[in-house]
Amino acid sequence: MNIVGVSACTVGIAHTYMAQKALVDAAVAAGDSIKMETQGTIGIENALSAEDIAQADIVILAVDVKIAGEERFEGKKTVKVPTEMAIKSPKKLIAKLHELAGK
Repeated sequence: MNIVGVSACTVGIAHTYMAQKALVDAAVAAGDSIKMETQGTIGIENALSAEDIAQADIVILAVDVKIAGEERFEGKKTVKVPTEMAIKSPKKLIAKLHELAGK
């Protein structure tokens, strides 16, 4: 399955990157392709392209704040969770994405 997502926490430091790493590790372990954009204190890193989004089966938003460019995901299956959930239960979250995407 092809997953794209964004992680962003209130402070924009630790949880942003912890959520990104946890989701990437869990998705790779499940055999998925994943690209995660981070929106932290130093700005947007690993920005998702329109092509990345178009090719995605599902979008995961692990966010605690309003993110820039959320409208890019209109029309895509999207799951929004707090960063804490992505950090604590990434494998369950990836399994849920599979269920919702039907893959």
